[in-house]
Amino acid sequence: MSERRLRGLRAFTPSKPARPSASTSPTGELSTPHPPNGSEGRESSVITAALYEDGRRTSTHDSLMETFRELRRHPGGMAWIGLFRPDPVELQSLAAELDLHPLAIEDALEAHQRPKLERYGDTLFVVLRAARYMDAAEEVDFGELHVFVGRDFVITVRHGAAPDLAAVRARMENSPDLLKRGPEAVLYAILDAVVDGYAPVVAGLQNDIDEIETEVFGNAPGVSRRIYELSREVVDFQRATRPLASILGGLSAGFEKYNIDEELRRYLRDVADHATHVTERVDGFKQALQDILTVNATLVTQQQNEEMKALAQASHAQNEEIKKISSWAAILFAPTLVGTIYGMNFDHMPELGWVFGYPFALLLMGVVCAGLYVVFKRRDWL
Repeated sequence: MSERRLRGLRAFTPSKPARPSASTSPTGELSTPHPPNGSEGRESSVITAALYEDGRRTSTHDSLMETFRELRRHPGGMAWIGLFRPDPVELQSLAAELDLHPLAIEDALEAHQRPKLERYGDTLFVVLRAARYMDAAEEVDFGELHVFVGRDFVITVRHGAAPDLAAVRARMENSPDLLKRGPEAVLYAILDAVVDGYAPVVAGLQNDIDEIETEVFGNAPGVSRRIYELSREVVDFQRATRPLASILGGLSAGFEKYNIDEELRRYLRDVADHATHVTERVDGFKQALQDILTVNATLVTQQQNEEMKALAQASHAQNEEIKKISSWAAILFAPTLVGTIYGMNFDHMPELGWVFGYPFALLLMGVVCAGLYVVFKRRDWL
């Protein structure tokens, strides 16, 4: 079979596993039924343990011990072991057999590590954060992947549903010319799968940002909360993707020293290009959300100003009405006061016997009312 590029291998989907007894596990990798391994009564975390020679699978094993024995019997072979949330017993057995560094084992057990690349002697230790987009919840689900790469082995330790390593293994087994290049080829295929898995996440986030832009200018309720939640998802995604540049740069720096195949170098450069593209898109998302948040704050402020203006106008109109009512109340109060005083009918009120008392009272009420009317009119109360 002619050698194909890693990205060209995506179209292959196997109709059945490599061995008749194998099945696809819920954790996303080809697996075979096997008894508990490690502590008694506990199901093994080994998803697949297989030996490869010259780019082809020669045997599949039910336990780590069987894999170790076969690897010792075939010095030119390569073991590819897939684990899902292993317990310390299993990882310690791997560390003892393959001389893995205790710090790397500790990181693989604890998880919650940032993406990084470490070299311990002849063993590479790579931490990756795969991602998948959950459209219904508008969330990014992250899975942590730890990869040990030695001269004759590859060990993957997964803490999450992503990435789909079954597809990676199937593609590599379908391209023996690529697989026979050794553990480095498997590492680059895993990196390629992780970076390719970011594409649906980028598309999902872009779609959410487009929807938010429409909601912002449509004055949709709750859009501020959605912007904030999506900003958190973008920041988390940025933390997963940004360290890829240093990881791929570190791998590139070791090309000459470790005599990495020229074709594998091309694959790595291809993965680096896609990782750079993803990083740039994510950086753009963060800036876009910041701009949208600023625009939304401006629109909210404008809306609040319009509401305050309407309230002020309503308050002003209400004040004008109160002025009018108060003015007429004051005008009507003057004759009421005079009439009330002269309506008391006391015996010793000298004005009651005055001939001009009645006309004077009427004149007094008219003058007072007219005076008040003129005063209020000049002050625009009427």
